[in-house]
Amino acid sequence: MLGLRMPELLIIGFIVVLLFGSNKLPQLGQGLGEAIRGFKKAMSDEEPQKQVTPPAKDQTPPSA
Repeated sequence: MLGLRMPELLIIGFIVVLLFGSNKLPQLGQGLGEAIRGFKKAMSDEEPQKQVTPPAKDQTPPSA
């Protein structure tokens, strides 16, 4: 788990509460959840790109 143990997680959580305040945390969580859902939806809805063949080049040399 990236080497994070309980004391480190508690310190990070405490800093987040200090920065944003306890009233903003539900709004931040909701926004993060919506962003993750939107990202997952975009990844699953993404259609595979169609292979486009390049147009055939003219065999005649360009006139100068």
